[in-house]
Amino acid sequence: MEPVVGTNRKAYHDYFIEETYEAGISLLGTEVKSLRDGKANLKDSYVIIKNNEAFLLNCHISPYTHGNILNHDPLRTRKLLLHKQEIQKLWGKLTQKGLTLIPLKMYFKKGRAKVEIGLCKGKRQYEKREEIKKKEAKREIERHLRHNK
Repeated sequence: MEPVVGTNRKAYHDYFIEETYEAGISLLGTEVKSLRDGKANLKDSYVIIKNNEAFLLNCHISPYTHGNILNHDPLRTRKLLLHKQEIQKLWGKLTQKGLTLIPLKMYFKKGRAKVEIGLCKGKRQYEKREEIKKKEAKREIERHLRHNK
């Protein structure tokens, strides 16, 4: 079980996740230490592909508390480490209407920081409401089953 540093719960609410990919992430030393402390926020972050390279934008990794004056910028652009074929495959799918790349969670695997990115399609407002109704109905059924045992 990998220790999850941060999840993007808003992405599961606002998007349909079509596919997921695991990517490495290029970090500075103080960023890794801050991640090990669990100081990551993926809320408004997204992934772009530029010049056959993938970049993570708007991901907030808090400055390391014991760092010095040379601490990292919390919102800097970070390069994602993917195979060339994966990047080309993603680029082909991103040209389709309505698809985007969103980071879903950040975790450590075998001591290395990884980001799970999802190829996502945005939900409309009525689709979000339908999903909320389904979750509430499921909770209600489970509640009745627990009380009727």
